[in-house]
Amino acid sequence: MDIWQEIIVVFFLVVAGLFGLVGSFGLIKLPDPMTRLHAPTKATTLGVGGVLIASMLITLFSEGRLSFHELLITLFLLLTAPITANFIAKTHIHRHIAPGDLPPTGTDTPWAGQSDTKLAEAADKSA
Repeated sequence: MDIWQEIIVVFFLVVAGLFGLVGSFGLIKLPDPMTRLHAPTKATTLGVGGVLIASMLITLFSEGRLSFHELLITLFLLLTAPITANFIAKTHIHRHIAPGDLPPTGTDTPWAGQSDTKLAEAADKSA
């Protein structure tokens, strides 16, 4: 490999390492679970994506072919990380926030997962 190819690969690895470090630090230091969700789902996802791009470039530069395995892994990661964070956030809301404390939805229906019986129970408790 030429020096400029190695510099490109190293660039992606260093950027990936920085994103991974920031995501891990945020996961440890942020104050509550809802803010902790942003660190691993955004920064760490970009960090893993950077490593996978570097791996694709190494295959391209050394073997002269493009490997799509890493691209598929990156796509899978970008699709699943936000969905997982959404599930964790919804679980946190259901466990720690009373249905009556949620903001209005703007329609006649309650928030997803909040049944009418739960709303009635919350109203009875607050009255």
